[in-house]
Amino acid sequence: MSANDFIVFAGNSNIPLANKIVDSIGIPLGALEVKRFSDGEIWVKYGENIRGREVFLIQSTNPPAENLMELLIMIDAARRASAKRITAVIPYFGYARQDRKDQPRVSITAKLMANLITKAGADRVMTMDLHASQIQGFFDIPVDHLYGSSIFLNYLSSLSDNLAVVSPDVGGIKIARAYAKMLHSGLIVIDKRRPKQNLAEVMNIIGEVEDKDILLVDDLIDTAGTFVGAAKALKEKGAKQIFGAVTHPLLSGPAFERINSGEIDKLFVTDTINFDPNKSEKIKTLTAAPLFAEAILRTFNNESISSLFNIDKG
Repeated sequence: MSANDFIVFAGNSNIPLANKIVDSIGIPLGALEVKRFSDGEIWVKYGENIRGREVFLIQSTNPPAENLMELLIMIDAARRASAKRITAVIPYFGYARQDRKDQPRVSITAKLMANLITKAGADRVMTMDLHASQIQGFFDIPVDHLYGSSIFLNYLSSLSDNLAVVSPDVGGIKIARAYAKMLHSGLIVIDKRRPKQNLAEVMNIIGEVEDKDILLVDDLIDTAGTFVGAAKALKEKGAKQIFGAVTHPLLSGPAFERINSGEIDKLFVTDTINFDPNKSEKIKTLTAAPLFAEAILRTFNNESISSLFNIDKG
């Protein structure tokens, strides 16, 4: 592979993951200068010629909003520098939880993010475990959607011979069903109500829990209220060990305190979001770098991405 084939740059949201991705590919990160004016305004300059080259820009868009702005400015700068094709590699696609107008006078931020990224000049988007898979349709450019389950599977398959997969809410049934099928396990659903954002109330548990080891699966974990509340309810119903598998570790507010003091025995996450793993001994981080590296190579070579996953998501 020639160094001139394509080039990978990274914003500041997750430099450790970006370094792991290019190490897996076997190339260095491209030179990118990101500065801020005194008032915080972002300034971007590519440190090498990208005219006519294929460019991959790695940047998660979790808060603060500067992460999104940095990505948009990187895309715009690459377009104005005459890059041949610009792929926005977004390990965690932020603002995806607002994917529909579920009450009056609210924004559909997932669609807004898609519009901004497309308008800035991206030709393609690569991301992992969108909060809702239909967000792919919000884009008018191709979207490569990677599955975090392919990262977790080797670790989860040896957890227990008496495992049941649990969706912490009705909206996660589809992904929980996919995990249950892959692990040849039973499926349990928790019916919960959410009085307001970041506050969940467990209502009913549907399925056989007693004497089972439990695997809670979801696309993201924020304040950990849903996870810890679900784990407590499952323990009260007779569950034994409780594990979690979550792709995106937002881990904001009281998340670490809740995880450390709660009923979860082990929580598996990926490194799509940069966080301090020393805050909890219960959390094990698995890297998404080899998967993104392979997807980048396949994109450049115009090869199939879906063939990476022998997974039925239906």
